[in-house]
Amino acid sequence: MSLAGLRLLHDARFWLLVLALLATLAALVAPRLIMAREARDLFVVIDVTGSMNLRDGQLGGAPATRLAEAKRAARALLAGLPCQSRFGLGIFTERRSFVLFEPAEVCENFPAIDGAIDDLDWRMAWEGDSYVARGVHAAIAQADRLGADVVFMTDGHEAPPLAGGELPAFGGEVGKVGGVLVGVGSTIPSPIPKFDADGREIGFYGESDVPQENRSGPPPADAPSRAGYNPRNAPWGGEAASGTEHLSAMREEHLRALAAQTGLGFVALTSASSLAGAVEADTHARPVAVPVDTASLPAALALLCLTLLFGLAAIASRRAPIHLD
Repeated sequence: MSLAGLRLLHDARFWLLVLALLATLAALVAPRLIMAREARDLFVVIDVTGSMNLRDGQLGGAPATRLAEAKRAARALLAGLPCQSRFGLGIFTERRSFVLFEPAEVCENFPAIDGAIDDLDWRMAWEGDSYVARGVHAAIAQADRLGADVVFMTDGHEAPPLAGGELPAFGGEVGKVGGVLVGVGSTIPSPIPKFDADGREIGFYGESDVPQENRSGPPPADAPSRAGYNPRNAPWGGEAASGTEHLSAMREEHLRALAAQTGLGFVALTSASSLAGAVEADTHARPVAVPVDTASLPAALALLCLTLLFGLAAIASRRAPIHLD
């Protein structure tokens, strides 16, 4: 390398060193800016009933259960909330939405909340039934008490089916509590995994393993035309009900009807961004002032300058090759 070239390299390294020093000093004294953000107070309820064990999703290229997909989406939602937002967690099974913990500030409690979501398990369910509509109604009542909006994540599979296919009456005030119903899973019906008393998977539920019809309340209008019908002894007919309730799919139509009944929004869980957009659209924002640290910008510039400095030093240290005759 020529003398002029070495001098040029030396000058560039000198000014890079000066710039790195100035950027480091700027990082040390960089102020915190106060920015306006929209915080949210959420009560997130995740369905842990048996149909959520169905593997019709993908995580890292491998089949994943609906519950695993819901947990991943909930953790992404938590990570995207600005400081001063609050996040509470609950689970749904049978007909209740059970509060695991009330909404807490997300930044101060992030590791605990994130860990609690990750630890959710289908074994937390205390009953095998899945009255989704009643669980949503209960979650809305809990969210109202907690001063939060509700995010209810479920495949919408009612087990047993709704009597007469009709939604139960909603006793709350429509639209008072904001929130969104999140449909989890594929719309293509698939068999539901079956487990023994020790939690080992032993196959899939068959048609005779689950109730195919809800036979509580008054019989349906077509009951008199069924084989073996007797108004006193066999008001639903004399034969066992048949159907496809042992197969499960995300019941989008049912969840949309439930959302319309309660004043909630609905979104099918396709990505973390789709959930974040639905939560932003269907929940109440609360303006807050959030301090933003600006030191990272000059610190990044200082690191870049030092990287270039050492790169130029490596170039300058090269020697011309020695030719042996």
